[in-house]
Amino acid sequence: MAIQIDQFMCRTDNFGVLVHDRDSGDTILIDAPEATPILAAIERTGWTPRAIFTTHHHPDHVEANLLLKQRYGLEIIGPAGEASKIPGIDRTVKGGDSVDFGGRKVAVIDTPGHTAGHITFHFADDKVAFAGDTLFAIGCGRLLECKPPVMFESLKKLAALPGDTRVYCGHEYTQANAKFALTVDPENAALKARAARVDAARAEGKATLPTTIAEELATNPFLRWGDPAIRKTLGMEGASDADVFAEVRKRKDVF
Repeated sequence: MAIQIDQFMCRTDNFGVLVHDRDSGDTILIDAPEATPILAAIERTGWTPRAIFTTHHHPDHVEANLLLKQRYGLEIIGPAGEASKIPGIDRTVKGGDSVDFGGRKVAVIDTPGHTAGHITFHFADDKVAFAGDTLFAIGCGRLLECKPPVMFESLKKLAALPGDTRVYCGHEYTQANAKFALTVDPENAALKARAARVDAARAEGKATLPTTIAEELATNPFLRWGDPAIRKTLGMEGASDADVFAEVRKRKDVF
């Protein structure tokens, strides 16, 4: 596979990501959480980015934009709905658009919910999606700018991607997410096994990402709105999928 991905920690629990195409030499960043670890990753890999693909406007995803732009002259591409909030933005994109990377077309998917203009970048040829703070491993983003039905529709789009799609998320939240998930899906054997693997990985200081769509469909209660066991635990056997999702999100907010 031509694509190479270097994932590294920024700030306290953010992920920085460099994506490199071996054949063309093209390199981009997914978001820019913090300058120092990003610069270290560029030095370590030898991959000089020519663009930042921005998922959303929050400071912990755009903090290093201007420094990196000044140093490398790179292009900053981000969501049209949040252009005024993204430092140094050069080009705006929205769902249905595509951006070029290493001779391939990268699809832009509108995934609002955490923020009103949030987007996901889907590298279909490489079976990779960069979901920012929309979908997390065993979780989803807090609804800071939208109502639950908006996030529900965004998660439906991501859940419909091929099961072997590798998903990179914005934060290392998996261990805490697993603890919550077990309160609403306590008998899920796949979830219990995954929670144990996550605990072991974190004890060794290892990252729990990337995940896959298939793994999330099996263990993430925010994508399992139709599961009878979760509905029974919630006392919502006859509720709509959207209402089940909203209840799970409500419970996570106060967990």
